[in-house]
Amino acid sequence: MNSILQLGMPGGPELLIILFVLGIPTFLWIWALVDIVKSEFTDSTNKTIWVLVIIFLPVIGSLLYLLIGRGQRVST
Repeated sequence: MNSILQLGMPGGPELLIILFVLGIPTFLWIWALVDIVKSEFTDSTNKTIWVLVIIFLPVIGSLLYLLIGRGQRVST
């Protein structure tokens, strides 16, 4: 018998699912936070609000920031 199947360790397809479910949202979350910290906004409270939204709603907040919030930055 295959010992990997007996132990229930994840194989290729399972690891891809884990990467998709955990890795991509984590990457988006970090990317959005770094982008907020490095950027200047038209209103100083917008930066604080976006950080709070991303901290309390990680996946949805990151997507909203990347789709909507980046337009609120000051163009340099």
